[in-house]
Amino acid sequence: MTEVRHVPVMLERCLDLLAPALGAPGAVVVDCTLGLGGHSEALLRRFPEARLVALDRDTAALELSRQRLAPYADRATLVHAVYDELPAVLDRLGTPKVQGVLFDLGVSSMQLDEADRGFAYAQDAPLDMRMDQTKGMSAAEVLNTYPPGELVRILRAYGEEKQAKRIVAAVVRERQREPFSRSARLVEVIRDALPQAAKRTGGNPAKRTFQALRIEVNGELEVLERAVPAAVSALAVGGRIAVLSYHSLEDRLVKTVLAAGAASTAPPGLPVVPEQYQPRLKLLTRGAELPTEEEIAQNRRAAPARLRGAERVRPEVDE
Repeated sequence: MTEVRHVPVMLERCLDLLAPALGAPGAVVVDCTLGLGGHSEALLRRFPEARLVALDRDTAALELSRQRLAPYADRATLVHAVYDELPAVLDRLGTPKVQGVLFDLGVSSMQLDEADRGFAYAQDAPLDMRMDQTKGMSAAEVLNTYPPGELVRILRAYGEEKQAKRIVAAVVRERQREPFSRSARLVEVIRDALPQAAKRTGGNPAKRTFQALRIEVNGELEVLERAVPAAVSALAVGGRIAVLSYHSLEDRLVKTVLAAGAASTAPPGLPVVPEQYQPRLKLLTRGAELPTEEEIAQNRRAAPARLRGAERVRPEVDE
């Protein structure tokens, strides 16, 4: 069931980007976003001498992937962790440096498809949205308790929602009448709050609000801000990183980290650039690579994907 339902995004391109670093016996690759295990399974199959470390904060996804990856159990270590915990996980495993890192960001197919998780605005469900249902605030708690100004900030910053003030005014009015608990009511309130022109553009009018709530509930951007630099630091020289993003906020953050690593930090005007100022990374993609039209036709969830990759070409100065 999981294999039918889950189609890994830009799979072959991700494997090709990582391949030069993963051929040697004992190479370690980290899948920071295991999900249903599609990318991890392909990595284990393509690189028979590599070892996999896979992280996910979602215990249900971990259990399903454990079953899927059972044939490779001797080469796969699955860990319940958020991806910014990567340094601690590698330290615990005695593997401070790795040859490959993959991120497939955003919400997983399973989380979208399981109605009771509350991620999808197209079906009624409890407003939860926690990727790890064992801790943290749910989306309903955020909606019902955050001050109006904070809700406006979240919708603007994380959802890029131009109608944030209008939506929040309606949410605050409605939560006083009855606290929010289910997604269908939130969708209805958003629809009623928007002017006609806004309803005609950009697909479902609730999409941006749901994205903003999901990012807030899971601390996604704060986690990513810590995780990408940590992943770059964990790469051995010659190691490679590939990152799939699904909205502009994620992609911008990834682009900034990789571009900084690929830039010289030397003061301007030096005739010879000393080693400590030389770039640590070499970019492997020109800008962000996009999925092909064929892939999008087969898997609509691939449509917003943006792929960036880089190779570690120098150690840190203090290594």
